[in-house]
Amino acid sequence: MSSNSKTPLQKRNLPWVEKYRPQKLDDLISHRDILSTIQKFINEDKLPHLLFYGPPGTGKTSTILACARQLYKDKEFNSMVLELNASDDRGIDVVRGPILSFASTRTIFKKGFKLVILDEADAMTQDAQNALRRVIEKFTENTRFCLICNYLSKIIPALQSRCTRFRFGPLSPDQMIPRLEHVIQQESIDITPDGMKAIVTLSSGDMRRSLNILQSTSMAYEKVTEETAYNCTGHPLRSDIANILDWALNKDFTTAYKQILELKTLKGLALQDILTEVHLLIHRGEIAEACSIQLLNWCSQSCQLNVCLALRISQY
Repeated sequence: MSSNSKTPLQKRNLPWVEKYRPQKLDDLISHRDILSTIQKFINEDKLPHLLFYGPPGTGKTSTILACARQLYKDKEFNSMVLELNASDDRGIDVVRGPILSFASTRTIFKKGFKLVILDEADAMTQDAQNALRRVIEKFTENTRFCLICNYLSKIIPALQSRCTRFRFGPLSPDQMIPRLEHVIQQESIDITPDGMKAIVTLSSGDMRRSLNILQSTSMAYEKVTEETAYNCTGHPLRSDIANILDWALNKDFTTAYKQILELKTLKGLALQDILTEVHLLIHRGEIAEACSIQLLNWCSQSCQLNVCLALRISQY
């Protein structure tokens, strides 16, 4: 009785990123072409060494863990799967120690291969990657390796050539929203449509980040809105960015500088975030008519100046 009552409590206390992590390949919400290819490898018992790369929160670790659960039963999972975070253990000693000893030993009375998962493999040193190349080569019959990284360029070519590579791109809003709605329903969260849109925008295709924003905002405020989501993450509101752009274009330098500095100090905004959001606002074309006219005039004057300078330079 006690063990049954403990399980829901443990699950309730988990961060939502782990609580709602997909357990099967069918539960994953994106990259259907990659998933169908891996499923075919598993069905035909021809799983190669794998290299997953792409930005954070796009399902790389969840995909290989779902594969491992499909390949192995719960009771044999720990003996057949070795999962290491290479950013913690990234030296050559780890390759020569735990990885080599795990890959070189066979399990008695069990068929099939073992699986070594190296998360954040791009943090491994050059020597460790060179040593790993030899281990992969030597124990292919007994073990399969899955390397996960954010930057493919940080993996040496010798390792890349030994693996089948899959790129996990950022998730689209259409893929993220159904999963977020599932979590919202399970956790009974009060959220507005603009709050959902803000979470999707702030996460930039990172599912892990979107769940973290949703959890932190729902705990900090009774209702998840655009304003509460932006306040919780420390990002400048779109209305504040519109005001900053309006001041910069329509006020004199001293007044605009003073007002922008006051807003920056009052809300604790980072200058980098302000510049990024101003750039995105102009790029999307979501600016007021008065600002738009002023911006066009400024661009026109800038172009004229550049033409005059080019003509002057060409004369010399």
